[in-house]
Amino acid sequence: MFTFKAQPLVRCMSPYFAEFIGTMILILFGNGVVANVVLKKTKGNDAGWIVISWGWGMGVAVAVYTVGHISGAHINPAVTVSLASIGHFGWDQVAGYIIAQMLGAIVGSTLVWLVYLAHYREKNDPELIRATFCTSPAIRKPALNFLTEFIATAMLIFGILAIAENAAPGNKENLINLEDAFSTWFNPLLVGLLVFAIGLSLGGPTGYAINPARDLGPRIAHALLPIPNKGGSDWGYSWIPVVAPLLGGTTGAVLFHISGIAT
Repeated sequence: MFTFKAQPLVRCMSPYFAEFIGTMILILFGNGVVANVVLKKTKGNDAGWIVISWGWGMGVAVAVYTVGHISGAHINPAVTVSLASIGHFGWDQVAGYIIAQMLGAIVGSTLVWLVYLAHYREKNDPELIRATFCTSPAIRKPALNFLTEFIATAMLIFGILAIAENAAPGNKENLINLEDAFSTWFNPLLVGLLVFAIGLSLGGPTGYAINPARDLGPRIAHALLPIPNKGGSDWGYSWIPVVAPLLGGTTGAVLFHISGIAT
């Protein structure tokens, strides 16, 4: 009798394809919950911020469970660049990871659009439509918006490294290995809960992008897709959820590296 064995197929997945799949899952769950809450005539309409934050957190957890053991489930250029900046990831792989993450984010956001296509056809507010793709500030103060994303992403990276260090401390190379850390059953959930906590605590001012691919990839999809009543893609704000997470994430990684927490 023929027996299908999935595990060898998973092991054959390249880290770059894993990053594509992981980021696609993240956006499918994350922007999916936003669409469910803000679009008209959905079952989850007006369910609120806690539901959105929980959906994003669980989206992260599922993505990390899926590809963490293959690529480390960076699913975020800020993670990739911050790890490289402290010597825990090769710079030669950074560009490939970021390209895969961006493409995964675009595809994931396109899938959300397809799922909620009937609801996009209702006469929704252009700002709410854009919110199902990318972030925008509650109060537009660029310096403060930048600072919010910077701090939130620094905490994200610091927290991820702390989880990874506790999961697999003190290997012989003294390097943090996300593939090993996220191969256990519990640690991906901890990362999801970390993102949930950031959303509840720090997400109010900007919608907590904390991930350049999460914001820029769907923003590109928003600009390209034929969405009724969509309005502009707010490119004037788009640099903040890209630059601030990259700088904040690197700062969080450096602070963790010099804090003495890592063995």
